[in-house]
Amino acid sequence: MSRICIYPKDVQVVTGKSERYGRTIIKAIKERLNKEAHQLVTIDEFCDFMGFEISKVQGLIK
Repeated sequence: MSRICIYPKDVQVVTGKSERYGRTIIKAIKERLNKEAHQLVTIDEFCDFMGFEISKVQGLIK
């Protein structure tokens, strides 16, 4: 089973940076997409924002 949302720990795994960096990226995506605090960021939105291929990211965070 695969999931559709991404969390700061996932961003850390994908980028190799800190979990704090992951929170910063997710916050920037929410601001760009005008999401509210309770709304989650999807893997598709993250990949679009970062310019990554979805299949590669999904392989890393399973």
